[in-house]
Order: sequence, then structure tokens, then C-alpha cells
Amino acid sequence: MKRSVKALTLVLAIAMIVSMAACAPAAPAAPAAPAAPAAPAAPAAPAEVQKVGLSMPTMSLQRWNQDGSNMKAAFESAGFEVDLQYGGENEVPMQISQIENMIAGGCDVLVIAAIDGGSLTEVLADAKTQGIPVIAYDRLITGTDAVSYYATFDNFLVGKFQGQYIVDALDLANATGPINVEYFTGDPGDNNINFLFPGGLSALQPYIDSGVVVCPSGQTDIGQVATVDWSSENSQARMENLITSNNYGPNATKLDAVLCNNDSTAQGVTNALLNAGYTPDNFPIVTGQDCDIVSVKNLIAGTQAMSVFKDTRTLANQVVAMVKAILAGSEPPINDTETYDNGTGVIPSFLCEPVFASAENYRELLIDSGYYTEADLQ
Repeated sequence: MKRSVKALTLVLAIAMIVSMAACAPAAPAAPAAPAAPAAPAAPAAPAEVQKVGLSMPTMSLQRWNQDGSNMKAAFESAGFEVDLQYGGENEVPMQISQIENMIAGGCDVLVIAAIDGGSLTEVLADAKTQGIPVIAYDRLITGTDAVSYYATFDNFLVGKFQGQYIVDALDLANATGPINVEYFTGDPGDNNINFLFPGGLSALQPYIDSGVVVCPSGQTDIGQVATVDWSSENSQARMENLITSNNYGPNATKLDAVLCNNDSTAQGVTNALLNAGYTPDNFPIVTGQDCDIVSVKNLIAGTQAMSVFKDTRTLANQVVAMVKAILAGSEPPINDTETYDNGTGVIPSFLCEPVFASAENYRELLIDSGYYTEADLQ
């Protein structure tokens, strides 16, 4: 009996030891060796900034200052580097030299408002060889196949607006005549005159054919009415000669209208007419284009009847869109593939649509839109 109790006690003791061993916490595992830190990622290479060369003809006309500054701001806002140059006082050799420097300076695309549309053949051949696209800006560049695209306003329509304004203001449909009209267009080297001047005549032609509209000077050919450099001084000198040779004046031969294709020529004409004694009460109708500050002031004063408004902000934004597409390898927006043949073929074009300003609507077009401030026109 004692042996049985001892045996049982031994069994229970062994069971208790086994149980306690099972319940004891496991010994902690040895800590793992720390992982080697990951190598830092290489910084991403900065995106290459693309460079646009902007070549404007001159700073002597307000409109080119605005075109250049508006385009520069639009391109820089879109992330481009911009090289903006002005060709002195419409100096062709200077413009050529500036374009050469743009090509050598790594411009990815060129936007050019040519002083003389036929003078850039050689320099643009170099651009083409280097694969640099060229956009002709507002003025068509002729005689070279290096021009990729053309961006402008519809210049025939600009001229037609001017001619139609004369038709409506003088009620030519009911006039018996003679209605005396003289004509002024721009520089012979600017291809735009080949659209502006015919556009103006297209509205007047039915009344010219019927004898209601006459030109006492007989100067109706484009070469006779062209104005070198679109200069106000040159247009004033010619208008003064017309006044003298045709005896125009408020108390002499009546002058009903002067069709001017832009504001700088209109300003010269206005100066000559004021010097001849005309006042806002008897002023001939004078047309224009660009809504330069001086001409808008003349609209308000009654010494210029209208000016076609070509909002350079619209054209600048259109050119930026074209350049973005070209450099992305896609087709830029185009709305004319028939009109503008530069002598080597038709240049794909985008034509913005103009509107015209007069004393009645200039505030809405120019001030309310933010193009000018009230102070600009004081």
C-alpha cells in the first residue's frame, strides 16, 4: 500500500512538472538584423523648357508693341522661354540678323511678322535645314517653302468692313453722287495690302461702276495708294498733296471719305485734314484698323469714323495653341487651306475674325474688355 502511494505521488509530480513547462513563456527570439536602408531615388530630370523666337517689325507703331508684349506674356504663361526682338525702325537687315541669332540660340520655333515678306528666303532656308518650324504672324512671308503656317486676321474682311462702313454711312444705295473718295493702303512690301485694299474696293465697287463713287485724283491703283512703312508722315504728306491738287476743303471741293487701311495712315490723313481747316462738324469719313490709342481718341473727337479692332490677345492665344500643337507633334488648329499662296504653295492658315469700333461701341469693345483703361484714352 505504501509502495502504491509513493508511485502515485511520483506520477503526479512528473505531470505537474510537464504542465508547468508547457505553460512557461517561450524564450524571446533573437532580434533580426536591421535591413540596409534603401538607396534614395535619383531626382527626376527637369523638363526641358522649349524656346520660342518672336520677331516683330518695329517698335515705332503701337500695334506691334502690343502684339509683341501680348505674345510674350501668353507664351511665358504657357511655360515657354521667349526671345522677343524688334527690327529697329522697320530695318530688314536687322530683322534678318535677329532671326539668325534666334536660330543659333536654339529656338525651337520661330514666329515672324516680316518687315518685307519677300526678304527672308535665305535666313529661313537655314531654319528649315535645322528643322525649325516657322509661323508667319499677321503678314504672309513669301517666296520660301520654309513657312509652316500662317496666323492672322481675315484681312480681306478687314478691308471690306472699311468699305462697307463708307457705303452705310453715306447711304450710297440711295445716293446719286458724285461721292468723292480717296484711298490709302500700306507698305508695298507687306502682302496684307493685297487683301486689305481689294477688300475695301469690293464693298465700293458697285457704286464705282455706277458712277456714284468717284476718285477725283484718279489714284486708284494699289501702287499709287501704297504708303511706305505704313508711315503717318508719308500719308500726311500725300494727303496734303491731294488737298492742294484737288482743291479739297470745307469751303471748296467736297471730300466725302478717305478709305485708309490702317490707323497710322489714317492719323496722317486726319492731321492733313485738320490743317486744311476741317472740323468734326464737316470732317470726311476716315476709316482705319488696329484701334491705336491715338485713333480711338480721334473716334471720340469725331475726326476718325471707325477702326477695325484686331484684338491682339486673341491672335496671341491662337499662336500659342498652334506652337503647342506643332512641338507636340500634332496638327495645329487651321481654318483656311485655300487663300494664302506665298509663291511656293498654299500656306495652312488660321484666320481670326475682326470687328470694328466706332464712337458708338468703342467703350464696350475696348474698355469693358480690358484692352484699354479709361485713363489710356484721356
